Amino acid sequence: MEAIITIVGFLGAGKTTLLKFLIDSFSEKGWDPFLILNDYENAHMDAQQFVEQIQSKSIKALTGSCICCSGIAELRNIVNRIPKRKNGITLIEANGTSDACSLTEFLGVGLNDRFLPPIQISVVDVKNWQKRGEHNELEANQIQVSSLLVLTHLENTTKSRQDVVVKEIKALNPLARISTMEDLNISLLPELLPATNAPQKMEHHKAHWSSCSADLPILPHLECIHRICEALPKNILRVKGCAQINEESAYTYFERNPDGEVHIRPFNGVPITGTKLLAIGPGSSPEILEKIIQQSLNASIST
Repeated sequence: MEAIITIVGFLGAGKTTLLKFLIDSFSEKGWDPFLILNDYENAHMDAQQFVEQIQSKSIKALTGSCICCSGIAELRNIVNRIPKRKNGITLIEANGTSDACSLTEFLGVGLNDRFLPPIQISVVDVKNWQKRGEHNELEANQIQVSSLLVLTHLENTTKSRQDVVVKEIKALNPLARISTMEDLNISLLPELLPATNAPQKMEHHKAHWSSCSADLPILPHLECIHRICEALPKNILRVKGCAQINEESAYTYFERNPDGEVHIRPFNGVPITGTKLLAIGPGSSPEILEKIIQQSLNASIST
């Protein structure tokens, strides 16, 4: 029977990094992964970041649907249509505001008999754990029904901070295994059992956030990306996009995490939906994105 592993965690916690690690590790051990990606805006952009690790026919992008409620039927249908493979394993990355308790509750209903009951992994950002203000409840909710909790962003954190986070997540989910990515033994993952922890459910609407996107023109230099990320309001917790810089043939991927850190790296291939700026969080609107893009271009012209 084929294992299904869902990966949840707050925006910017490191889900994609973990997913890339799992794909490489499972492939090296003879497994045949199938990948499903969910996001509010343009999940196809995220999907293209995996094409060097896994064949495009084994990647499915699910955009715009909340897979913990309105999109659960579509997700279930995608899973049931996955081709049978020798040593198959299915990996699902949920968007960063998913109601993880509802996702686990609904996903396992109506799956084909060839699949094992889904298990869930939560990615816990040690540096920023429970520093989300009004969104602390959502972050805490995301770890309650996971079988495994993977600690990330340990760099530049003290041992005392790490101990506090571990104590708090154990209080929320005392039955889950806890590991860092470096210590993770992937051979154990298909053998994990669904969590039996009784969660404290939150109001589901707290997992539904606004999101939007805007087209990005060719940018004169990388500094424009930093200007855009710095100018967008902090209540927009997640910013990412794909840009073309001047006359460069290659494309550039960028993201701003909720803590304000900006990361830039090469984009794999050509974005099938064109260059975009994506935003997730309260107050997101195309008008705000377009205004800040124009301000960045104007600043470049005047300097």
